[in-house]
Amino acid sequence: MRVVLQRVSSASVSIDEKQVGAINQGYMLLVGAEDTDGAEEIDYLVRKISRLRVFSDDAGKMNLSIQDIHGSILSVSQFTLYADTKKGNRPSFVKAGNPDHADKIYQQFNTQLKQEGIPVETGEFGADMQVSLVNDGPVTIVFDTDNK
Repeated sequence: MRVVLQRVSSASVSIDEKQVGAINQGYMLLVGAEDTDGAEEIDYLVRKISRLRVFSDDAGKMNLSIQDIHGSILSVSQFTLYADTKKGNRPSFVKAGNPDHADKIYQQFNTQLKQEGIPVETGEFGADMQVSLVNDGPVTIVFDTDNK
């Protein structure tokens, strides 16, 4: 799995000009899965993301987790995280997971984040979405379970 995490002060996702998810302070996650991903990858990412300390404490040091600040997550599926741009100018997406499998992984990932007590808003898997966010910092972190 690949996840791009951005610390945000706000984020929203819309489909056909209708807002389907929005958060204030927390994380905007772009989530991609491949066919070999399963429970082990989900568990690893949920543990890392729910405990990641990138919010400022009273001393201004990145020392607080999303749970410490009572933040929320906006999770958006993003198969293009598996783009292969090695040949030519048009990316190949053959490494992205089969849509049925990837959707299952994405849904389970979001469910497990919610089980950690973190409010999670989502886009719609496979939909053409418009995402808006205010990156706070900016802070952007990339997770790839192939490199854990």
